[in-house]
Amino acid sequence: MLKSPFFLLSLAGLWSYAQAVTVYGQQGMTMPTGAASTAAAPGATESTTPSSLSWITNLAAYNNLTLVPPALPSPMPNTNFGITLRNNAANVNGLSVAQKANFLGFSIEMSVVQQVIGKNSSFIQIPFLNLLATIADRAGSVVVRVGGNTQETATLVDSLPNNEMIAKDKENASNPTDTPILDFTAEMLYLLANVSSLVNAKWYLGIPFNDTTNLRLEIAEAAEAILGDNVIAFQVGNEPDLYADHLHRDPGYNQTSYFNEFGIVVQAIQNDPKITSRGNLVAPSVQGTWSLDSVYATGFLTTYGDSISIVSVEHYPDNNCAAAFPDAGFGDPKNPQDVFANYLNHGSGQGLVSPYLSSIPAAIEAGKQYMMFETNTASCGGFPGISDSFASALWGVDYGLQMAYSNFTGALLHVGGQDVSYNPFTPPPTNLSSVKQWTIGPTFYSSIVIAEALGKTNTSRVLDLFANEANTYTPGYAIYENDALARLVLINFMSEQNGQGAYTATISVGGGDTGEANATPAQVKVKYLAAPTVAEKNNITWANQTLGGRFEGDGRLSGTEVIQTIACDTNANTCQIPVPAPGIALVFLSSGAQSAIDPSASQTFATTAVTKTANTVTVDASVLATSNGQSGSDRQLSSTSKGSSSAGRTAGVAPGLTLLAMVIASASVLTAAMRR
Repeated sequence: MLKSPFFLLSLAGLWSYAQAVTVYGQQGMTMPTGAASTAAAPGATESTTPSSLSWITNLAAYNNLTLVPPALPSPMPNTNFGITLRNNAANVNGLSVAQKANFLGFSIEMSVVQQVIGKNSSFIQIPFLNLLATIADRAGSVVVRVGGNTQETATLVDSLPNNEMIAKDKENASNPTDTPILDFTAEMLYLLANVSSLVNAKWYLGIPFNDTTNLRLEIAEAAEAILGDNVIAFQVGNEPDLYADHLHRDPGYNQTSYFNEFGIVVQAIQNDPKITSRGNLVAPSVQGTWSLDSVYATGFLTTYGDSISIVSVEHYPDNNCAAAFPDAGFGDPKNPQDVFANYLNHGSGQGLVSPYLSSIPAAIEAGKQYMMFETNTASCGGFPGISDSFASALWGVDYGLQMAYSNFTGALLHVGGQDVSYNPFTPPPTNLSSVKQWTIGPTFYSSIVIAEALGKTNTSRVLDLFANEANTYTPGYAIYENDALARLVLINFMSEQNGQGAYTATISVGGGDTGEANATPAQVKVKYLAAPTVAEKNNITWANQTLGGRFEGDGRLSGTEVIQTIACDTNANTCQIPVPAPGIALVFLSSGAQSAIDPSASQTFATTAVTKTANTVTVDASVLATSNGQSGSDRQLSSTSKGSSSAGRTAGVAPGLTLLAMVIASASVLTAAMRR
């Protein structure tokens, strides 16, 4: 239920007269400074920005760095190759466990909840709702974690000054990544509950773990009462293998130390009558300094098996910490151009899951889920030019499906503030929030593709095809649903150069030496994820639809959906599937496989409330900076402050309409949030 009765306001209540003009860049207007952008590598480009808006591109989320696509591999892989598939899952070895379509969810840093999710329980960010609906319509539901480093020191309090929902204290932060200490009220939990009343969103939350001698279980107590079954589980400890390095514990803190402290939390929950759910903890969430096998060696899984529902890890393939925190001892910054190619091959995803393969069977045998609880392209905010380019979308799909194939049961893409470049979605800066929309990152497309590839039945099993003689640039996956071949995902990491790079995969279902009858359909449907190059930041499409470029997204796909129909040769038992360079082809091997995931009527949301009723006429700063204006000699004088002038209304100006286009919270205050 919605907490506040005025959450949904009638449109009639949104009419208002313009009483002043807001002009950006004036004295007294706070302009975020952000972190310096990464210098362009040789051959890379940085697009120009009007000087009045140059501060925007200093924020990593809006950097102008465009890298140079890597050269085509030499020798080139075969660009015409065959893939033979069995139709019956019973005849296929190596299939994954059954996977859910909401496999690839989101992890939102707790400190940026007000900016990303909503100002409070009554003012929810409309683009956020639309984005969640985009996934939920395809997957049946969407999973979101609210936590991260900031959950560790967060405290639930009765109230905050000025009715704030979250308060940050960065003055007392004592760690290399400047993680702020948080206070928050139950309003945050009501906010999440109200989101779930509109979209089928389920939540992961974190129990503070910074002081186990004075445990704070209030978030679990309140969440059970407010969120009910919309809260899936509670994380206990976020990357405990970094506690000593980040000064959160004494030197020498180890796996046994964590084992003992985790037991304190388990016992406290058992003794707390306000926490009635049991067996829903997430742990140990190590990031790689400790192996999960070394945690198992303490007896962790057997001792606490009844308390744990999810065995979790967290990992990023690289880090940009030297650039994000130049004085924290991380060494010299990495040049994004130098590591660009690392994200454009199948070996990346395979290498990322490899350290966990030995620990997954024990979790499955114990009846637990196994999740990558936080990940993205690089820690400490990602790499400009990589994390926000089409390369990350390709990488995200391959990495996600490789995890699914390896029996991970879910993964969460991390979302930080505006000082990071890897966000799947980012709201505009405060002083542009009335004239600019959201920026949707390429990795959000990864979540869409994976949702559609896996389907809503929760029976899908994934197979790495090791296609094209296991070539690292042309990987492919088969999806078996209800024990039958349903979909294929074909990936091309190459960018077309001199007419080369695209490939054609000729698929055959059954026949040959498969032991099955010919089963290639008469035709298949194909959706393409496409962009001009792997370095592209804005012109990304899914089946010809887009979520928009920088400051252009409202959370809804726009444009006409185009699903290609490809005729097959049933006599030859073959079907030729072209895959652009770069791009991804999602192949539906039956009309049912496609219609099962197609959202019949996507739920979207429109503006229902405003947060300010004066000074609401806005001028885009980029327009203002290049405007010559008009003569004011024949106009009456007015004022930029309500009620401060007796002059009449300026001639020719009609009453303004303060109906905002897509956001409930028209003022989304996005401060410099901590970077992960």
